[in-house]
Amino acid sequence: MSAGDRTEAHSLLVPIDGSAHAAAALERAIAIAKDSGARLTVLHVIEPPHLPPVGASYVVGLVMSEPDDEAEALLDRAAAGVPDGIPVVTIVRHGRAADEILRRVDAAGHDLVVIGSRGRGPLRSMLLGSVSRAVHRHSSVPVIVVHAEPPARVVSADVREARA
Repeated sequence: MSAGDRTEAHSLLVPIDGSAHAAAALERAIAIAKDSGARLTVLHVIEPPHLPPVGASYVVGLVMSEPDDEAEALLDRAAAGVPDGIPVVTIVRHGRAADEILRRVDAAGHDLVVIGSRGRGPLRSMLLGSVSRAVHRHSSVPVIVVHAEPPARVVSADVREARA
């Protein structure tokens, strides 16, 4: 944990979406909770389909929506990774992710949000906006945006010898 993460946080909100960035955010939040004795709330937001509500597209969008049981399974896996002694609550919400995260911050009195930098992917973020950016911009409490480490590049011995 970096010096900038030291905080007197008591209630951390950690939105997750199954991405590597969200997993890194949860790891950071766990480290902060261990250091400060804070409790964690892990939130997953099921967003409505992003298709225009007309004709067959609307029906397809409804069918493609994420089921609640998948969201609960994601949250159960996340909570299982939280060490004993750190209180953790999991919540599923429906709506636009940034809006639901900000509502939860205000309604529940969280004092810190720890969020992954990206979950939607570059194209969806470009078209729909970055959730972490919106939360950071509009949050009434501090926000830590966490980036996942890029995967290490593996270079085989054959490639290294050919370059030598």
